[in-house]
Order: sequence, then structure tokens, then C-alpha cells
Amino acid sequence: MTTDAKALAGRVALVAGGTRGGGRGVAVELGAAGATVYVTGRSSAAGRSDLDRAETIEETAERVTAAGGLGIPVRTDHSRPEEVRALVDRIAAEQDGRLDVLVNSVWGGDPLTDWEHPLWEQDLETGLRLLRQAVETHVITSRYALPLMVARGSGLVVEVTDGNTARYRGSFFYDLAKSSVIRLAVAQAAELKPHGVAAVALTPGFLRSEAMLDHFGVTEANWRDGVAEDPHFAHSESPAYLGRAVVALAADPAVMARTGRALATWGLYREYGFTDADGSRPDFAAHWADALVEEHGPLGDPL
Repeated sequence: MTTDAKALAGRVALVAGGTRGGGRGVAVELGAAGATVYVTGRSSAAGRSDLDRAETIEETAERVTAAGGLGIPVRTDHSRPEEVRALVDRIAAEQDGRLDVLVNSVWGGDPLTDWEHPLWEQDLETGLRLLRQAVETHVITSRYALPLMVARGSGLVVEVTDGNTARYRGSFFYDLAKSSVIRLAVAQAAELKPHGVAAVALTPGFLRSEAMLDHFGVTEANWRDGVAEDPHFAHSESPAYLGRAVVALAADPAVMARTGRALATWGLYREYGFTDADGSRPDFAAHWADALVEEHGPLGDPL
């Protein structure tokens, strides 16, 4: 099953955390499918977030429009309920109460993640801050955005996470955040099902985010040069792959059959037939089974 190029024409989406990485990839691909996309985050032309990176919501919105949709940047701190409420009020006013797709992709937890120490040796406030940034922001956003979908009796919520199994993810607070996001999808699905709104969790594989490209000292144009440092990087995927997975789900009239599930790009490409931006079909789970399972154990069954 392939998705029509303008399958989402007339649809309205909110990508919370659309400044960079997977969120940017999702926003742009929603635009390529014809959607109007509200792109939110803290990094804007008006000032950087505490991550101090150069990407901005305005740049993402410009890419959405260039791809064929309409990108609308709205600087929003999703940890502040009053800002999220104002954002949703604006969407309701400008789009006649319409919101078809909500993508909760707020993260910003990389500098807060301690990969070296167990829980009892970690800084508690830093860990709790990570949870507030990566989980509470999703709760706040859904709290204010879901009424628009419920009122229309349709829609899709996508909770972007890391991994779709119960496998431990290597650091206590990181693992708790990413696992909690999956549970947010499960809980929302249960409450939204009577209203015809679907909710899923979705994970990419080895994502070539801007930060990951920087780590390897490459760009998207020459990313394969990073394989010399890490051979697993050869099996990475661009943010567009995640975005195309979201588009396929949003365009699927039978998406309610998937509600409450934890999904992955490597499973959805087989069912929907989409490719990455370069025409490839990365499958990180297959690579894991071939090259990483002996050292790290199995990924486990999907939740």
C-alpha cells in the first residue's frame, strides 16, 4: 500500500517538538502530503532554547511549505500549560476547530541523560527534569489538543518514542521516559477509542538527527562517511523515514485497527511500502538480529 502524494490535503497537524530530528522529519513529510502543519518548540529565530542549537521552528515551517504544505511556526514551551492552551486556542480559531493529527515529539533530554551511572549515583534533580521535559510535556499537550479531535470524532495521536519493546534502554531516567511515552499512547487509545480517535506510539530505528550527524562530523549529503567510525551507522535512517510512517498512518482509513500499539518504522514500511528519502528501506530490527543480538540480547516482542 502506497500513500498518495497529497493524501493529507486539507488536514491540520500539530507537531510538538518539530524543531529538529524526528519532529522536523515528520512535519516536513506531513507537508509533502499536503497538510497544514503547526510546528512548535522553544528554538526560534527569536532565541535559542537551553539546548543552544541552531535549528529553529521557522526553518522547519519553511521546509513544510516548500514540500507542498503550509508550515506555521508557533514558539511554544510545552512544559507551560498556559502556552499550550494558547497554542491550541489559536489552532481552533484559525482552522475552524479542526485538528487531525497530533504528534508529541518533544524530547530535549540528551544533555540530561546520564549513561554512566545507575539510579542511586545519578543527580536526582537532573533525572526528574528529564521526566518533566520528556513526559509531562506530552501530557500537557494532549490535555489541551485532544478536545479538538474528540469534538470531530476523528484523528490520530502519535507519541514518538525510542524502541517499541520492554527492553531496558541503558539509563534509568531515559528508559523510564521512553517507556512512559508508550504507556501514554496506550492510555490515550483506551480513552479515545469511543470517540473514533486513534493513538499509537512510534519509534524510528537508528535516527540520523542533526545531533547524530554532528557527532559523526558529517552531513546528510555525506553521512555514509560516518560508517568508518561506526559500522552500524550504515543501517541508520533519515528523519523523513519516520515522517513517512506518520503520513501512512494518518492517511490510513483503517488506522483505528492499530490504536494502542507501539509501532516502528521497520515494521510499517513493510505494510505501507514507503521508503526513506534515498529510496532505501532501513530495517534496524533486522540489523539488530544479524549483528547486535549476541552482544546486547534480543530487542524483545513489541508492546
